[in-house]
Amino acid sequence: MIHVSNLSKTFTLHNQGGAEIEVLAGCGLAVAPGECVALTGMSGAGKSTVMRILYGNYLAAAGAVVIGGTDLARAEPREILALRRSTLGYVSQFLRVVPRVPTLDVVAEPLLLNGASPEAAREAARAMLARLNLPERLWALSPTTFSGGEQQRVNVARGFVHPYPALLLDEPTASLDGTNREVVLDLIDEAKGRGAAIVGIFHDEGARRRVADREIDVTGFAPGAAA
Repeated sequence: MIHVSNLSKTFTLHNQGGAEIEVLAGCGLAVAPGECVALTGMSGAGKSTVMRILYGNYLAAAGAVVIGGTDLARAEPREILALRRSTLGYVSQFLRVVPRVPTLDVVAEPLLLNGASPEAAREAARAMLARLNLPERLWALSPTTFSGGEQQRVNVARGFVHPYPALLLDEPTASLDGTNREVVLDLIDEAKGRGAAIVGIFHDEGARRRVADREIDVTGFAPGAAA
């Protein structure tokens, strides 16, 4: 489902005379349906860079990034948007939504984009928000006003409400209490059970041990690491 080969990434520092910094070289990984792979490595090793390339936010300098049959290294923007709509879900550490949109609609949107009726989408959103213990009194409010933990639960609900075949999880249990941490880990296990291919960053070692089938240290993809 997810196949990355010979990936490299270079950043150009335009405010420093166009200097180029190579941050990834020869990166390769494959994730099968029903498998969760955790990216590990020290801060600054490139975990977030890999995730952003997998989601199409960063353009690869070379190599292939194939998810669900689409090579994001060569895809047109419309192809990337179509992949995100139906195939590739993403739970980030930070909530990015249109202000003033009610939480219920924020969570229901992925289902609406995939053809669900408004009532079916909102019913699924209600069930997911209730499972994540977000008080019903908040569902009609914009999540931009919520606490960090509440916003994280909205992120998780939105990422798991649609059965994406591939999922990217960036610290999905960050800012969560123990009860909701367990809910999120259960959701990850269930996604694996239905065949989702998952790539995640988990600084929570206990969470990583529970849900990850393999770990990949991205330090090995630093330029010159093979030497």
